[in-house]
Amino acid sequence: MKYMLLVCGDDTADASGMAPVEPWVEELGERGARLHGHRLALPSEAVTVRVRGGEVLRTDGPFAETKEYVAGFDVLECDSLEEAVEAAARHPVATIGAMEVRPFWPMGEGEDAETAVRALDTELTEAFRERDIDRALACYAPDADIFYCTDGHERQGLDAHREALQDLFASVTGPVTREVLDLRVEVDESVGFTRCRVRVTAERPDGTRIDHTMRVTTGYRDIGLRRVITHEHAVTLKEA
Repeated sequence: MKYMLLVCGDDTADASGMAPVEPWVEELGERGARLHGHRLALPSEAVTVRVRGGEVLRTDGPFAETKEYVAGFDVLECDSLEEAVEAAARHPVATIGAMEVRPFWPMGEGEDAETAVRALDTELTEAFRERDIDRALACYAPDADIFYCTDGHERQGLDAHREALQDLFASVTGPVTREVLDLRVEVDESVGFTRCRVRVTAERPDGTRIDHTMRVTTGYRDIGLRRVITHEHAVTLKEA
């Protein structure tokens, strides 16, 4: 289960004797218990935003005046709350501040990050089958970084990818089969990566077949209600 660890500092505490944080980060990272995290700027850099009666109210500084403040965060993956608490207790800031351990809100069936990535890949496969360019490109962020080396040509960018799909779909009759092989998925709540081989087959009007296999590395980003592809690198392994 995933836990958010809020590292709460105290601006009146003496941190001169505090142990360094790096060994704690390294140890939990090697165990796979710390997924990611980062230090935050001081509360003086914060901006608090409220909307009242349709008016945006902006206030410089934190939402509450207190000597304690959130100095950073870590996302932990632990088997139990007790394990997460034990990890929090060993964080050096716990000796001068406080650590808030809070479970992530449980996801419903089919809402986990890996399922979302696999569903997006299935959507891309269906778009190929229907030879639907707009449906295929809707799987990508507008600023997606794309590099393809197929048919002996290199193409970069979403516009070039659109042209490549237009050329492919216009050159064949019937559906385009996109077969994903050896798919490996690595994801968390915000980003994800997949590595696989993709075999694309279709039939030309003269009866000859397109059959090429690419090795594809893909990066994904969560933009709120869905995931999109933000990076894709594909190189042809075999073509016919």
